[in-house]
Amino acid sequence: MLLGAFLLLLLLPGANPASAHAALRATDPPDGSVVPAAPRSVTLTFTESVGLLDDSFRVLDPTGHRVPTGDAEHAGGHADTARISLPAGLETGTFTVAWRVVSADSHPVSGAFTFSVGAPSATAAPVPAGPTEDPLTAFLYGTARYAAHLAAALLIGTAAFVAVCRPTRVRPLRGLLRAGGWGLAGATVLLLVLRAPYETGDAPGAAVDLDALGRTLTGRPGWALLARLALLAASALLLTHAARRGRPSRTHLALGTVLAVGLALTWAAAEHASAGIQVPLAMTSSVVHLLAMAAWLGGLTALLVLLRRDMPPLTTVTRFSRLAMLSVTALAVTGLYQSWRGLGTLTALTDTSYGRLLLAKLAAVTVLLMAADRSRRWVGERARSATPAERTEELRMPQPVGAPRTETPAPDGLVERPPEAGTALTGPPSDGEAHRRALRRSVLVEVLVAAVVLALTTVLTGTLPGRAEAEAEATEQAAAVTSVVMAPFSVAGHRGTVQVTLDPARTGDNAVEAVVYGADGGLAAVPELRIAFTFPAQDIGPLNAALTDRGGYWATNAVNLPLAGTWTMKVTVRVSDVDQVTVERPVRVAR
Repeated sequence: MLLGAFLLLLLLPGANPASAHAALRATDPPDGSVVPAAPRSVTLTFTESVGLLDDSFRVLDPTGHRVPTGDAEHAGGHADTARISLPAGLETGTFTVAWRVVSADSHPVSGAFTFSVGAPSATAAPVPAGPTEDPLTAFLYGTARYAAHLAAALLIGTAAFVAVCRPTRVRPLRGLLRAGGWGLAGATVLLLVLRAPYETGDAPGAAVDLDALGRTLTGRPGWALLARLALLAASALLLTHAARRGRPSRTHLALGTVLAVGLALTWAAAEHASAGIQVPLAMTSSVVHLLAMAAWLGGLTALLVLLRRDMPPLTTVTRFSRLAMLSVTALAVTGLYQSWRGLGTLTALTDTSYGRLLLAKLAAVTVLLMAADRSRRWVGERARSATPAERTEELRMPQPVGAPRTETPAPDGLVERPPEAGTALTGPPSDGEAHRRALRRSVLVEVLVAAVVLALTTVLTGTLPGRAEAEAEATEQAAAVTSVVMAPFSVAGHRGTVQVTLDPARTGDNAVEAVVYGADGGLAAVPELRIAFTFPAQDIGPLNAALTDRGGYWATNAVNLPLAGTWTMKVTVRVSDVDQVTVERPVRVAR
């Protein structure tokens, strides 16, 4: 039933506004363009608002040296733009612009493009193939994010288990509360420290830069992390006061609920839900999703701890079964909505990294639901067959006759009561022990699979959503008007560069123009020039371009490239009757 609803949501038409993760919409000068005079600035326009870094732009001249520029700013005060000023008197040639900004959902995005002044140069700085990230920083930041999710589940889920399920023994659960609180605090501090190098892609050592730390503390992600620390301090005070008072009052429960919602909001305010379509609804869904996950996973862990030695009262297990069912329902509803919002189309399930991760998470959730259904059926059978006394009595191994009866007060005011000395348990002790072990094994499977689901969720929050990826691809296709490729060659003492222009660089018929430049940068004549295209991914080609010499340049209007993707262009230059050379260059073809 849930899978059917999931597919139905995917088939609904997607909304048009931009999704989370900024996509580059346009550049000025355009990518691959040749401008007659040096521009005084470079401007980038994105699909959503972006945050600027101290080193958001790096402009490299044809020799690969960095060009001095002004500070990055928003053009005309528009938050979806980024602009940097260039010095006067730029030399002729091809310039490379590498950029890096922070999306509205707090994730950094980067890229690069080229433009030429006067004419393309024989040499140019290499264009980065993708975002440059320090692997250690990325690993530490990702680990801290997962630890924060796990600690939040332990803290919120254990507290919810104690408040809703009311176990008679809470002393074993104190360690979970402490681990959750301190773990979340430590992970949050680590995220706060690593935020600056994570945004810039630098090594962890960059975290000691006070200016970078100050920029983090004044940004939205930094505010969310600071708010999380403040809410954690308030939660510690509340738990301490409730433990001293004994049984938590309604005021404690109300304040605890408010603090839990506040903690969940610190994630929603700095993740995918904070940008894109339907932001208020998305943030509400994100908060409910995280709280439901915490109640289920944290509650399972608390129940597993109690099952280490004894069987908790059947009423406690039954209450948690109901809480888990409510959590699963909330997770299903919010998960379906978030999947539709992140994917947009059914094809994104298999065509994007986000969709494939979502499929893996769906498979893990299916295993988790199967284990949960087994536990729930066990609880239901025990509840139907149990007597009223068995529902509230904790199943323990029998004690010797005459053993003293003790009562241990618990932090929440409840009393831990062992069974009366000399009394027999309901049914043979071996049956009770077998039931406990069976339930413990089932809950252990749930906890382990839930940890995997939580890890996949953490990865998903840092992955470009399928809807945004499709939008970025569409923007790239719209911007792909021409593709200019430089192919340097050297043969038999002849050196030069072939400038190949592919127009419109899309699937279907394309026009090809090629100009040969000598080592001095002037036009050069060659007896023959041949160009062929191959598509290694599908073993297509070579497709020969029938070039003709048109007096100063070579051209053809009929090269059909049937598939989108990265093609390999082979340029063969013959400089004499016996001397020729072939060079290869990648060419991007859009749909």
